[in-house]
Amino acid sequence: MARFPFFQRVSAAPTAPKPAPVARNFDIADLYEGPLAAAVPSEPGEVRLDEKLRQAYFWIVNTAIISPHYDIEYQNGPSPEYRVGDSRQLLTLPSAQSYSSYVLLPLLAFATRSKCLFIGGPGRGKTASALLMGVLAGYPVREVRRAMQHGHPQMTIADLLGNPLPADLVAAQSVDAIRIAWRPWLGMRVKIVDEYNRIPTRTQSALLTVMGDNYAEVLGQIYECPSAAWYLTANDDAGGGTYQVIEALRDRIDVVVQALSFNPRFLDDLIVRIEENVRPEDVVPREIVFDEAEVDQLVAAVRAVPLPSEIRRRIEFFASQFELMEPAGAIFEHMSKDTARLSGVDWVQVTAVDGGRDRLKDIGAQTTNGLSVRNLMTLIGFAKAMAFFHGGDVVSLDDVRQVLPFVLRDKLHPDPDAPFFGLPEHAAYRTDAIAWLRHLFDLSCEEYDRLDLDRDDPVRALADEFASGLDGLGEREVRARLTRIERLVGERVQGRKLYGPLHDELLHLKYLHQRYTNYLAWLGGRQ
Repeated sequence: MARFPFFQRVSAAPTAPKPAPVARNFDIADLYEGPLAAAVPSEPGEVRLDEKLRQAYFWIVNTAIISPHYDIEYQNGPSPEYRVGDSRQLLTLPSAQSYSSYVLLPLLAFATRSKCLFIGGPGRGKTASALLMGVLAGYPVREVRRAMQHGHPQMTIADLLGNPLPADLVAAQSVDAIRIAWRPWLGMRVKIVDEYNRIPTRTQSALLTVMGDNYAEVLGQIYECPSAAWYLTANDDAGGGTYQVIEALRDRIDVVVQALSFNPRFLDDLIVRIEENVRPEDVVPREIVFDEAEVDQLVAAVRAVPLPSEIRRRIEFFASQFELMEPAGAIFEHMSKDTARLSGVDWVQVTAVDGGRDRLKDIGAQTTNGLSVRNLMTLIGFAKAMAFFHGGDVVSLDDVRQVLPFVLRDKLHPDPDAPFFGLPEHAAYRTDAIAWLRHLFDLSCEEYDRLDLDRDDPVRALADEFASGLDGLGEREVRARLTRIERLVGERVQGRKLYGPLHDELLHLKYLHQRYTNYLAWLGGRQ
């Protein structure tokens, strides 16, 4: 290893300088610190986990992968901007530390034990990037390579999971007595599946069980798998390949990262690798390798990063834009795109009936589906990881804005027939999913600000009032609250078109009304 000092150079700490903490006296509350304390070093000279994660990022992006694409931009004050070419495309020189999505998102998946899909043409470094994640988890390169599952059209469940022992097949008196020779990769904390869209459909179902439920099953025998970060590769994210990827398997993928093209201005780095006969995965510095305990602490520390209520409300408002489809249901709760999809009726026929709303203004009209619970949980998890990575004390709006497109890339599906995509200035959004999703979030935040929902949200006020509890509440107060809810519903529906956020508001008010109604019945039963 000493032959390659350049390849083993790790960025000096701190990579994200922050003001020194103010010294303070001991507080009894220190004894009850939560998981976030895991990010703080316990010994002098020990590197914080967030700092170690950043060191890993900078080593990979500057030495291993060579990705000069800083498409996750943060600003700290004014940033120079330039309009380029006939399209007048915007080029920004960020004024704060910014990052390459191709390197950062897989690292955040590592820190959250999530499932990351690399997409891009052959030879773009997808497999090499996945290998690096395995080495960062402390596994020898040879073990990571051997444990990698390579998708191919003849792959069987036994190839993927393991085989029954031949002697047991002959001698066993029952299925329970048959032992299974499980594949070693099932026990690893980083799991890699190369070209997963070449795996036969039946074998994909077995892979889904491992990915989704952390266990493998062969002949009734169960192997419990440890929690792991997953890395899958494919040449595209359209679900194609030798076999179509089953929808449930695609839904288990948390984040999709595109391998961007190599910039030939950095060809000299490749020449050095050829002349020195070195591969990055073989020279990963020990300083950036995480042991099992550190990964556990890392995951706990990321989860402990607070998500402020004002950021949560913007996520709520964004998510409420997409599910409503008014003509899809005769029951108010059933007016959703999922109802239309499950009915089997042609999508164009349903949207043709959807009149009344401004389909150019309504960002929900740009998609054919809404967001699932899993999508929202993944978004929050990655926003927390993003804040943790760059040293933020809490999740910021920028953190959500930067990770959202990569989390929702394969989850929120555009409707190519929507009026939005027909405008000439929006032509690029048809092909650039990341830019489109970020633009959607920006539009949602603009509408949120226009409505001044941070200061004027009567539905939120009623929800907060309910959250304070019902203990000791008398019949008179309950009836007064029911009256306020009914009055607000009347105000909300008066002369207004039905958009996604209003639909969710009305359902929320109906929920509150029902809870108070049930409580009122309970009070009556006690008399």
